Amino acid sequence: MDKGAPLAPDDGEPDRVAKAVQQLGLTHAVVTSVTRDDLSDGGAGHFAGTVQQIRQQCPGVSVEVLVADFNGTIPALDTVCAVRPEVFNHNLETVPRLYAKIRPQANYRLSLGVLSTFTKRRKAMDLTNEDLIKMYVTMNKIRTFELRVAELFAAGKIPGFVHLYVGEEAVATGVCVNLNDKDYITSTHRGHGHLIAKGGDIRQMMAELFGKKTGYCKGKGGSMHIADLDLGIMGANGIVGGGPPLAAGAGLACQYLDNGSVAVCFFGDGASNQGTTHEAMNIATCWKLPVVFVNENNMYGISSCTLNSMCVPNVADRAAGYDMPGVVVDGNDVIAVYEAAAEAISRARQGKGPSLVECKTYRHRGHFEGDPCDYRDDAELEEWMEKDPIPRLGQKLLEMELLTDSKIEEIKSTHQKDLADAEQFAEESPYPDVSELTEDVYT
Repeated sequence: MDKGAPLAPDDGEPDRVAKAVQQLGLTHAVVTSVTRDDLSDGGAGHFAGTVQQIRQQCPGVSVEVLVADFNGTIPALDTVCAVRPEVFNHNLETVPRLYAKIRPQANYRLSLGVLSTFTKRRKAMDLTNEDLIKMYVTMNKIRTFELRVAELFAAGKIPGFVHLYVGEEAVATGVCVNLNDKDYITSTHRGHGHLIAKGGDIRQMMAELFGKKTGYCKGKGGSMHIADLDLGIMGANGIVGGGPPLAAGAGLACQYLDNGSVAVCFFGDGASNQGTTHEAMNIATCWKLPVVFVNENNMYGISSCTLNSMCVPNVADRAAGYDMPGVVVDGNDVIAVYEAAAEAISRARQGKGPSLVECKTYRHRGHFEGDPCDYRDDAELEEWMEKDPIPRLGQKLLEMELLTDSKIEEIKSTHQKDLADAEQFAEESPYPDVSELTEDVYT
C-alpha cells in the first residue's frame, strides 16, 4: 500500500466465512489469501483458521486454497498444510514489471518454492486425524515405558544394561506408521521404541527385560535382543552395525516372494561407519532390494561426536556413493519423518530399490543408564530438550483442536495403568529353569 496501513485481522472472519459456506449450501469452497507483510506469519494462521472453521461447521465440504507466498516462510506454509485442504493452488509471480511495483519481495523463484514446499508435504496430507492422534499416543507410550525402565534399572530389578530411546520417539513412530505386520524391521541396542512402534507387547517386553520365562525370548535375550517374527520384528541387536545385513536379507526374501513387503533398517550414526552397513547398502542397490535404511543420528556414537567421526556433514551424503536417494529430515518432527519414510517405503514397494533417510535427533539420557555424559554440556541438552518431539506434536494437535489438555492427561494415565500391569506381569512371572539353558540355542 502506498498510503495508510492494513486493517488488523478480524478474529470473527473465519466463523463468518464458514457460516456463509453453510448458508449457501456449497459442496466445494475456494478460499484465497494475500500475504500480510505486517504479520510475522504473513497471515497464514488467520487463513488456516478460516479453513479449519469450514471443516468444523461444514462437514463434507471440500476446500480449495489459493495461497499467497507468505514470503516463503516454511512454518507459515506448514500452518496451511496442517489443515489439509483438498486442493492447493498458487498464483505464480511471473511478470516482473508487476511484482516489482506492487510487491518487490515477490518473484518467480519464491513462487516455485511455495509449490515445492506443498509438493514435499503432500504425503502428510494423507495423514488422517486418527493417524495424527495415533502417533501422539505411540510416542507417549514409548516415553512412559522408557522412563519407568530407567527407574526399575536404577532399583536393581532389571539385569544387564539398558539403552533408552527417550527423545528419539518421533523416528520410530513416524517410520512404523507406514508399515504393516508383513513388513520387517531390524533394530539396534536402543530398540525399545522400535518394538513398541511396530506393535510390540509391553508385557512381554517388560518380562524379557526382567529375564523372565514369559518374555519375548524366554528371558534369555534381555533388552538388546528382543524379537517378534510374527510382527516382522527381526530383533534388536547388541552388535553395532549388526542390523543392516539382516535387513538386506529380509529385503531379498521380500523381493523373491514378490509380496510387496519391505524391510526397514534402523541404525545409528556409529553404525554408519561400520563396514557391514556399507556392504548392505551396496548389495541392496545392486539388486534393487526393497530396503529403507533409517539412520538415527543422535550426534554421538557412545561418547564420540559425529563432528569427530565423520568427514561429511550428513550420513545421507553417503547415499550418493550407492546411487540411492538420500534425504535428511528433522528427526524430532514426527510428521517430517512420516513424509520422508512414506516416500522411501513407497519407492521400495514399487521395486525401485533402497533409500537412505537420515533423521537428526538427540537422546535425552546417556548412551546407557549410568553414563555420566561428561562428553556433552548442559546447554546442548537444554537446546534439544526444547525440541522434544512429544510436546511439539501435542501443541500442534491442540491448535488443530484434535486434542484437549484433559485428553492428553487421559492418554498418559492409560499408559501408566498399562505399564503397571506389564510390570506386575513381569514381577510375577517365573524365571526360566536351569534345564532350559541350551534350548533355542542354534550355534
